[in-house]
Amino acid sequence: MDLALVALVGLPVAAGLALLVAGRPVARVAAAVAIAVLAVVLGLAVLVAVARPAVELPLPAGIDAGLAVDGLSAVLVLLVAAVAPAVGVFAAAEVDARHRFFGLLLVFVGAMLATVTATNLVTLLAAWEVMGATSFALIAHHWTAPRPPVSGTTAFLVTRTADVGLYLAAGAALAGGAGTLALADLPGAAAGWRDLLTAGLVVAALGKSAQLPFSFWLARAMDGPSAVSALLHSATMVAAGGYLLLRVQPLLAASSWAGPVVAWTGAATVVLLGLVALAQTDLKQLLAASTCSQIGFVVLAAGVGGTAGGTLQLLAHAATKALLFLVAGAWLTALGTRQLPALRGAAWRWPLVGVLFAVGTLSLAGVPPLSVFFGKDAVLAAAAEASSALYAAGLAGVLVSAAYAAAALAAVLGRAPDDPAPDDPAPDDPAPDDAARAVERPGTGEVPWAARLPLVPLAVASAALGAAAEPVRAALGASGEPSPSLAEALLSGALSVAVVLAVLVPARAGLRGDAVLPELPALLRSGVRVAPLRNRLGLERLARRGVAAPTMALAQLLATADDRAAAGVARLGAGVRASARGAAVVDDRVVSGAVRISTTTGRLATGVAGFRVETVIVGGVRWVGAAARALGRLARRPQTGQLHHYYAQAVGALAVLALFLLLVR
Repeated sequence: MDLALVALVGLPVAAGLALLVAGRPVARVAAAVAIAVLAVVLGLAVLVAVARPAVELPLPAGIDAGLAVDGLSAVLVLLVAAVAPAVGVFAAAEVDARHRFFGLLLVFVGAMLATVTATNLVTLLAAWEVMGATSFALIAHHWTAPRPPVSGTTAFLVTRTADVGLYLAAGAALAGGAGTLALADLPGAAAGWRDLLTAGLVVAALGKSAQLPFSFWLARAMDGPSAVSALLHSATMVAAGGYLLLRVQPLLAASSWAGPVVAWTGAATVVLLGLVALAQTDLKQLLAASTCSQIGFVVLAAGVGGTAGGTLQLLAHAATKALLFLVAGAWLTALGTRQLPALRGAAWRWPLVGVLFAVGTLSLAGVPPLSVFFGKDAVLAAAAEASSALYAAGLAGVLVSAAYAAAALAAVLGRAPDDPAPDDPAPDDPAPDDAARAVERPGTGEVPWAARLPLVPLAVASAALGAAAEPVRAALGASGEPSPSLAEALLSGALSVAVVLAVLVPARAGLRGDAVLPELPALLRSGVRVAPLRNRLGLERLARRGVAAPTMALAQLLATADDRAAAGVARLGAGVRASARGAAVVDDRVVSGAVRISTTTGRLATGVAGFRVETVIVGGVRWVGAAARALGRLARRPQTGQLHHYYAQAVGALAVLALFLLLVR
């Protein structure tokens, strides 16, 4: 089973990298390869969810890194592995440049699977970074268009800014005496360091899950393909932040401040981003804001210790939101628009797609017995146990969720635009903004069957995942968590049904199909005219002015200082070069000249010395030779060969010897 866990993460990454490296020649088979790999990944996910293996990665000694599957990660592994093939099948009928898209998609899925199975901050950081980088590339898939690259960059920079918290957490864990970077051991860090690492993890998770104040990046992600939106907004990316908070819930509980901060951030996001969703006339933007709101319930659950409720909400929301985004993408392909006024009658034109969309929106609204109802109800029960104020905020979120989900359903159920100039907005309808126009294109007039295939299983999951409440509790060992009472369930369910009926009944009674009930407060009825809501609370503008602009000013100041320093260094370098040239001249004229003179003098001295020595030696040798020859000639003269000459010579020699002896004495 250890090998199955490694393959679960490694197979999609390896296959994705292979598609990216192979490039355009494999574009025709890229979709089939990706879907086949994702099908294998789903099978592996079932195996590891049952066996729950753990594996240590072969890293240098002293670095803890590993993957493991427990109750919480088993649920998330199955969720990611189940949604990814559905998105892949839909994308096969929608996207171009398939080798690039499906290669990035597989790497992204592998990174998400590594994120939910990581047992320590080392593995988590690596997977987190890969997930962020590939999400940027997927959002900017249509990179030749003007908006997608900018939107991808915005999403990447916002999440990267929050991701600094993970590095801060890792440093605090090492410095705080936790002894290891294992997630399970983080609560054991020293008190001060524990607060710092908790803050880092919370910021990183809130950024990834698009909670306040980071929520605006998710709206910019809508410029990516619909398949990307479905994947990022359902089982991955935003779910990763909520999962991380659920995973480190013991760490939040060990701090006196972290739990309440996380809980109230989630509650505020539920309500405020729900109002933002209600203010949108772009279907994908409505769904994007609703994602922030729905994930807010998960964050609220993590803050109050409702791990089971938060996990169930993650499951229900993933199936529901994947379904709704894929339907929005199918209608965008067919009609060339995602504006709610222009989508009037779409549900009747494609009845099957319309029914499935209705299932998704009613589940999103929290209508019982659909799946999101059970998730929200479990979260509300945990909130009620912790604080009545949080419970009230959660109920307000239920009301707003029902309102924006019903508004979307009312739009597509409205009368088809068969009046003159059907494509023009009604007098009270706002015109599509430039962002929406930038991503819309002429419609094909049909929803491909390949795009319809994944919708049915997702709709079934959206309707029936509520039945997984008890298995999820058992898997997490959360039987001690508070369960919703019958009164609480009836209250939240009745509120959702009442709001949905209040929107749908007047709409079907003859009002414009995209209208929200006139009796609702003006803020909700004409929310599109409230600039802060339509512009997603102005957070992007605030970030540009309050963060990006000062950062750019600081960058320019640093660049100016850098330029001046570089100019000073250049001038210093010029002086050094001039000194070097002077030294070179001195070297050439003085040192080299002296060397040349020494060399010439040496050669002359050597020549003179060589001449004299040669003359003396050669002359002496010649003189000795001449003397030897002369003596030889003298020695040969007495040798006449006559005996009387030898006797005479002997007598002479004896006389000379006798004389010598007489003289010596």
